[in-house]
Amino acid sequence: MSKLGDLGARLHRGEVGYDFIGNRKIWYGLSILITITAIVALAVRGLNMGIEFQGGAVFTTPKSEVSVSQAQEFAEEASGHDAIVQQLGNGSLRIQVGGLDTAQSDQVRSELAKDMNVPEDKIAAELVGPSWGEQIANKAWTGLGVFMILVVIYLAIAFEWRMAVAALIALIHDLTITVGIYSLVGFEVTVGTVIGLLTILGYSLYDTVVVFDSLKEQTKDITKQTRFTYSELANRSINGTLVRSINTTVVALLPVAGLLFIGGGVLGAGMLNDISLSLFVGLAAGAYSSIFIATPLVADLKEREPAIRALRKRILAKRAAARDEQADGPYTDGAEAAVVGPRAGRRGRAQEHRG
Repeated sequence: MSKLGDLGARLHRGEVGYDFIGNRKIWYGLSILITITAIVALAVRGLNMGIEFQGGAVFTTPKSEVSVSQAQEFAEEASGHDAIVQQLGNGSLRIQVGGLDTAQSDQVRSELAKDMNVPEDKIAAELVGPSWGEQIANKAWTGLGVFMILVVIYLAIAFEWRMAVAALIALIHDLTITVGIYSLVGFEVTVGTVIGLLTILGYSLYDTVVVFDSLKEQTKDITKQTRFTYSELANRSINGTLVRSINTTVVALLPVAGLLFIGGGVLGAGMLNDISLSLFVGLAAGAYSSIFIATPLVADLKEREPAIRALRKRILAKRAAARDEQADGPYTDGAEAAVVGPRAGRRGRAQEHRG
């Protein structure tokens, strides 16, 4: 068995483990700090909305000697707006310019043809209205709302309402961090970004449900025993599924990282960044929240129940009594030895005197 597999088996059996629940205030503080940073970034910098959401024109030029930076300069001079230029696989260029109408689009097309020294009829121009992106955004928000409602209902039925609330908070946490990263990095928000955001919701819930299922099994008839508190069993559930969560997250992140850093960064396929960044950040945040946020929140909510609080008091009292017994044991033996010792000495001297 590999070292990782051996560690996973020992974690599952409870032989080793990290106190995730005991250190939950650290994770809560870290998540609050990251979330506040994301919200401030959104308020100050905003999002770099793509052409699908703000409207404009997309020009596709034939292969030429003009570089991406030169084409961007030509497009911005001709339009007076910021331009985004991407090089396609066949060597042609895709130029996006927001805020253009039909007349402005024709003028920019003519200017690009002159500056790039290509025939004007070889440059394809496509107008995109902002209403299309707005419709997509509205449908995405509707889908997100329906998804969260269904998730809460399902988790409340399959597990309990406390787990549903914790999972919902973890989802909002993951979405806020992902959107905040987009604001900080300045990546363009496109339809692909929206698809990526909706996709990470399922992944975010995957590890959370795995831990919840283990926790549900371990806490069955919990009040009939006096060995473990609810928080301790929650901690065992996290540790028992920790290696599995790490393995599935790493396997999911590797191809997404390839799209983001190799495809988008090295090869320059900028369109891959739209979806790959949201997937990469969302997957990592989802794995983090399932371990450090969702399950500790469930433990906090459960520990407020009268029955669970009473169980905790019984367990702590039992452990305190056991510690007192262990502490009193050596002390009594020592006292008896102190008493018996002098008596044994006197008997010995008396025997010697008689002898």
